[in-house]
Amino acid sequence: MRLKFQLITGLLAGLLCGLAGAQSTDWPNKPIRVVVGFAAGTPPDIFARLYSEYASKKLGVSIVVDNKPGAAGNLSSDIVAKAPADGYTLLYNLSTGFTINPFIYSKLPFDPAKDFVPVATTMRQGLVLITNPNFQAKTIGDLVAAAKAKPGVYTHASYGAGSPSHLIVEWLKEESKIDMLHVPYRASPIPDLLGGQVDTLMEPIATAMPLISSGRAKALAYSETARHPSLPEVPTLAEVVPGLSVSSWHGIWAPAATPVNVLNRLNSVLVEASKDPDMAKRIRDLNVEPLGLSRAEMAAMVKKDADVFGRIVKAKNITLD
Repeated sequence: MRLKFQLITGLLAGLLCGLAGAQSTDWPNKPIRVVVGFAAGTPPDIFARLYSEYASKKLGVSIVVDNKPGAAGNLSSDIVAKAPADGYTLLYNLSTGFTINPFIYSKLPFDPAKDFVPVATTMRQGLVLITNPNFQAKTIGDLVAAAKAKPGVYTHASYGAGSPSHLIVEWLKEESKIDMLHVPYRASPIPDLLGGQVDTLMEPIATAMPLISSGRAKALAYSETARHPSLPEVPTLAEVVPGLSVSSWHGIWAPAATPVNVLNRLNSVLVEASKDPDMAKRIRDLNVEPLGLSRAEMAAMVKKDADVFGRIVKAKNITLD
């Protein structure tokens, strides 16, 4: 009887394992939900829908984009962190949800490092330090010289304390030993920048380019390692402060216990999307670059950016709780 019991339990265990394996290998067999932490029509929503449309065709199931704006992407992250780890609920978020938010919010209801795993990157863009055409500085070198001559006189606007537009300039100030007054905004600082009420703004290139092209704004510096092809005359921040280089990027994450084969399948499809010529053109037409990285490369990029931003946040004692 004991042997019989062992055989039965062994068969049951094998059957259950087989069913579990079948469930993961059968993925996907129902609609996938992509939760976006920003409102419809915003850049994260636009790119989430582009990639979801491509992945839906490749995977053969519908993919529903669910906008849950609030708390700089933290609301959507909390929803996905608590969702079943079965590959049917994914998070589309800015990288800042993993590289800045953990440092400026001390009471998050989830752990970004433990509750999520990277799936795939989608796009990246540099930021441009812009000013109004009448501002005295013509280059980033001019700005640094002016700020050194008149500490605390010139201003840099941002989309709020702890935003990339804030922290990148704090990094510049720290490394170049200058003092500028930070002016955080709840809404867009662009009207005040163009009107001369504030002097500078670190703006994503997708929204900066129309202002620069029309002559309403002047570019002083670009945030990525190399100069932007559309702005060949504009120096990089690294040309003034060696090593100062950063991009804004988006990605997709999943709950931590999501099966590896599901994560790998998703990554394969999404990387393929970034490399697809038609898809890449649609993305570049929006003044940004497709970014298709492996899951390991994505994790390394999160760590690299988090090391930089975490240090700045701690040095400046920035909190949003």
